[in-house]
Parts: sequence; C-alpha cells; structure tokens
Amino acid sequence: MPTHLPPELADNPLMAESGLPPYDRIRTEHALPAVRFCVQRALQELEQLEARFEPTWVGTMEPIEELERPFEYSWKPVGHLFSVKNSKELREAYETVEPEVIAYGLRVRQSEPLYRALVAIRDGEEWARLTPCQQRIVEDRIKDARLAGIDLPPEQRARFNEIEQRLSKLANDFSNHCLDATKAWSLEINNPEDAAGWPTTLRGMAAQSWNSAHADAEVPATPENGPWRITLEIPLYVPFQEHCRNPALREQAYRAFILKAAADPFDNQPFIPEILRLRQEKATLLGFANYAELSLVRKMAPSVDAIEQLFQQLREAAWTAAEGDLADLKSLRAERGEGEDIRHWDVGFYAERLREQRYAYTDEEVRPYFPLERVLDGLFSLCGRLFEISFAQVSGVPVWHPDVRYYDVRDKQGTTIAGFYLDPFSRPADKRGGAWMNDCLGRRRVNGRLQIPVAHLVCNQTPPAGDKPSLMSFREVETLFHEMGHGLQHMLTTIEHPDAAGINGVEWDAVELPSQFMENWCYHRPILMGMTAHWQTGEPLPEDLFRKIVAAKTYRSGSLLLRQLLFGVTDLTLHTTFDPDGAETAFDVQQRLSRDFSLLPMLPEDRSLCSFSHIFSGGYAAGYYSYKWAEILSADAFSAFEDAGLDNEAAVAETGRRFRDTVLSLGGSRPPMEVFADFRGREPTVEALLRHSGLAGGART
Repeated sequence: MPTHLPPELADNPLMAESGLPPYDRIRTEHALPAVRFCVQRALQELEQLEARFEPTWVGTMEPIEELERPFEYSWKPVGHLFSVKNSKELREAYETVEPEVIAYGLRVRQSEPLYRALVAIRDGEEWARLTPCQQRIVEDRIKDARLAGIDLPPEQRARFNEIEQRLSKLANDFSNHCLDATKAWSLEINNPEDAAGWPTTLRGMAAQSWNSAHADAEVPATPENGPWRITLEIPLYVPFQEHCRNPALREQAYRAFILKAAADPFDNQPFIPEILRLRQEKATLLGFANYAELSLVRKMAPSVDAIEQLFQQLREAAWTAAEGDLADLKSLRAERGEGEDIRHWDVGFYAERLREQRYAYTDEEVRPYFPLERVLDGLFSLCGRLFEISFAQVSGVPVWHPDVRYYDVRDKQGTTIAGFYLDPFSRPADKRGGAWMNDCLGRRRVNGRLQIPVAHLVCNQTPPAGDKPSLMSFREVETLFHEMGHGLQHMLTTIEHPDAAGINGVEWDAVELPSQFMENWCYHRPILMGMTAHWQTGEPLPEDLFRKIVAAKTYRSGSLLLRQLLFGVTDLTLHTTFDPDGAETAFDVQQRLSRDFSLLPMLPEDRSLCSFSHIFSGGYAAGYYSYKWAEILSADAFSAFEDAGLDNEAAVAETGRRFRDTVLSLGGSRPPMEVFADFRGREPTVEALLRHSGLAGGART
C-alpha cells in the first residue's frame, strides 16, 4: 500500500499499486473514495504534465501511460465486481463515480497540449526512430482525440461531453434492467407430468433454483419430485425450451424471454430511441453521416457497403439450408401427429428431437463425460501443444467468490509469464449472464520491471449439484474454449505498451479471431477425446458419441447463420438509415428485416431489442457484424492447421508457434490484416467459413 495516501485511504484495498487485486478485502464502501481520489490525483498530474510535454515518446507517452496505471487497481476491480458480484449498494457507488471517470477520460482525450505534442511527434524527427508499434499508438491517440471532439468549438465540445455522460448512464441502466428483469421472472412447475422427459441436469438445476427461491420451505424440492423453478437464465431457459413437452409452458417462457426488460419497473423501451438519437447526434457533431461510419473508423471493415455485401453473400449461402431446416421440423411435427404449424416456442423443442433422431444422442448423454476438471486438463494440454505453455493452479490468491480459482501461465522454461482468474459457474442473483474475458492487469514495464498480464475469464456454465461436479454441455465446452482464446491474446502478448498490449488497440471486428479459432479444436478427435472422462467411471467418450458430435457440428447451420445475420443487419440499420424520430420504431425495423433474414416471422409483440445488451450496453454498437467478420478470419486461420495436417505433431506445433508469434503476440501493435497475412501468408477468404459450416456452394448438411 502506498505511503503517500490520506489517512482515510491508508487501508483501502483499492489503493494497492502492485501484485494481484485484494478481491477478498474489497467492499462496496471502498469504491467511491478510492476511485474518486485516483481521478482527482490524475487530473492534478495531467495539469502539471500539460505545462511540460515534450514532443518525444519519453516526454509524452511514457508519463501518460504512468498517469493511467493506478486505475488498474481502483476502477478496473470495481467494474469487474459490478459484473460478477452486483448489488444495490455497489450499483449506487459505481453509478456515482462513473461520470467522474468518464469526464477524466474525456479530459485526457481532449487535452490540447497532449494533442499538440502527439502531432509534433508524428511530424517530428523522432518519428522515423520509433517502432511501428509506437507509431501506431501515437496515430491512434491522435485519432481518439479527434473522435473525442478535440476539433470541436467549445459549445459543441460541451454538448459532446454531455452526450458521452448520458450514453454511459443509459448503458448502465439498460444493463441493470436486463439483470433485474432476468431475476424477476420465474415459472414454477409443480405437476410432475410437466417435467416428463426432462434430462437429469435440468431437473437438478430447476429443483436447486426452487430451493434457492424458497429457502424457508419445510420440504425442499428434489430433482425427482420437484417442485421445479425455471428462470430466464440461459443454463435453465435453453434446456427447458428444448425438453419441456408442454407447449403452453414453453410459450409462457418464450414470451417472457422476448419481452424481457420491456415493461415496468425494468422497461428499456424508452432508452432505445434515446440511445440511437444521441449516437446519431454524436456522429453528426464529429462530421460523420451516421453512427456506423463513426464506428468503422476503429474497425477493419472498410465501409457499411462492404458489410452489407458480406451479409448478402452469407444470406445466399444460408437461405436454402435454412428452408430445409424448417421443412424438417415441420415434417417431424407432422410425423408425431401434431400438425405442421411451427411456432417460435416449438423450434427449440423439435430441433432437439430431430437432432436426437438424426444423430442419436442427447446433451444428457454427453454431459457426464465433460466434468469441468477434465475439460480444463484437455484445454491446457492443447494450449501446451500449440503454444508451448503450461498452467498451474495457485492457492491462496484472493478471490471474490469461493468458486473462483487462479492459474499461473508458464513458458517452456517454467517462468510465469501471465495469470488468469476463472469464474466458471452461473450465479443469477448477482452475476450478469453470458461469458466474457476482461483484462485485470496489462503487460507493461513498471519502474523498469515487467508486470505480467492477468485476465478474468468468466463463464455461466452449469454449476455442481449435490455430489455431482460441474458437468458441461458441449456448448459450454465451446464457450470455455472461446473465452480462453480471448485470454490467450491478452496473456501471450509480447507488447509492453499498454495501448497495444493484448486486445488493446485491436480493431473490434478482429478481436474475436483467437476466441472463435479456439472453438474449432473442440471437434478434433485427439483434443475432444482427450478431455473426456466419465465423472463416475473415468471412461472416455465412446467413439460413436464422438462421431455423432462431429456429424452434428453443422446441424441447422443455415438457420443459425441467418439468426446471427438478422442481429447484425438490425444493428447496422439502426445505426445508419433509421430515424429515431420517424414513424417507424426500432422494433418495426427489426420486424421488417426479419422478413428477409428469417423464415419464421417475428411475433408482432416481440421486444427482444430491449435485452440486446451487445449493442445497447456493450461494445458492439454498429459492430455486431464483427462476429461473422472475425469468424471468416478464424476459420481461415484454422484452415492453416488443416493444411499442415492436424495429426502431424511437428507441423501443428510449428503452425501454433507462428499463430502465437503473430495473432497472439502482436496485439494492437500492427493493423490486424497485416498480422493475419503474416500468419497465413495471404489475406483471408470466406471459403473456410462456409466449408466449416457445411454451406460451401449452398450445400446443406
């Protein structure tokens, strides 16, 4: 703990300056004074720097990097806990101090002395002596200053800052409403007939959910006899939709899902037009025709037209296959004597029945072979094979929840080069849904010593139940691999400048490359078989189950691709041609677009935009297309390993080292297209994605 602090902050754990964050000691009451002190101190130091900036890297960038370092130990942990240990008190503290953090960030980006120094570096004699990484950082800082309104006159800059503060507040409110609405809805099932056909895991989780909501009940729920409680949390909602035989109950849950956060007291409907209106105003202030054009300044995609062309190309590849998918579901329903009419709440149920019929396996058959510990062993083994690293769990590290564990990442000499926290299980009460990687500490030099990068890997997979360990669905396995891909790019970076280390400085539509790349390995036989062991018998996954999983990889890929395209085209349209003050609402836009990108028209009352957190409270505004853009990169990257020969150990190892030394190592130090071309030897093509999806040439699998 630093010694130069005011007495009231001397014991505040958020004032640490080295080591791992003391998560076990951080309390809500620590957040406001610590973050506020860091902001005020940084503002004072910035004013001092502005009087003496020198137009050199050492005279400008190094002091700015040091100025921002304390926020790693104050604001970052608060933001992390806001996502994984949410409470009313923490929300209040977070929302109180966040405007001050935003104002500080704008103050730095709008600093005219800093901007002049950066421009002088770019135009000065030292420029040729800077590394390409340093040049890119300076250019990006100049670009950020312009995107923060540095060129605006005072009155317009003041309005720009008002917009930024309001958008931040709206994003937080949107996210909180999603979390609260998810917690507020539940469906309790008491009739055992309504639970007929449920897999054991769903019964166990639903009974556990009921017990959590009825802690004072005299007779607890049991998996066998209930009662059971279904919520809108994905680990419960999805298997319920897939296995509940009662269509009326499926409909009830489906309607709740598409209306989540669309009614008081958690109504996001008023926020959507305001968010879109403010984004458009912000773009106009900065001289852009729309918010999408502003967004693309920091992305790989060259234009909105290029993205729309990609959407049409993928739509054409997926449409015929999706028509076949829907026809198959109708045929199955007719075969069962239930008519051909497919409704939205029927899709998951009949798709699962058809998958079981076509590939003759269920998620429940697979889960026992994927206990978390075994999956981690397989994941770690793969990373060792590809990237020459190893992992060691470390005890005694302060964590925010007993389920969280911490790992060292070591190179082939045994030196610790990085670390990560793993928070694997769903906790609906205080942890937001989904899965993500956030950086905890970045790779950088501190007083001449290397600070190793540390990541947070957060999932929401099925938790242990009774004597059962966490038994993962195959999709949960893929998700864990996905987040590890993000983590690897953060942890294996060799860049020591914070602005370009790891995922920092990487264009947003390239940031999913490593994560989606890692998912491909889940279908490679040695990897998949190597991370399976029945939790009771220790037996590996049976060969026939492995073949079925691989055969099912492209199941309904046309339908799933169209679903992603609808999300992407809706996002892009809302941020280009949509007028928030026009006659057409955002929901009308989604309805209209669904007729071109969905074979099953949306329900008129659908308000799923109200829980579309990616674009309204996350980082994907006018950027949801990035998932497909990056998937082209990731599929093509994996095809390099296929070309080398997946069973050729030497070739795989050599290709893995090349992937590490380019994509994972270089971070944002160079443009991602250059980095990709260094790895692949050429620019990417869409062929590998279509082939992996079973859609090459419009074919249907």
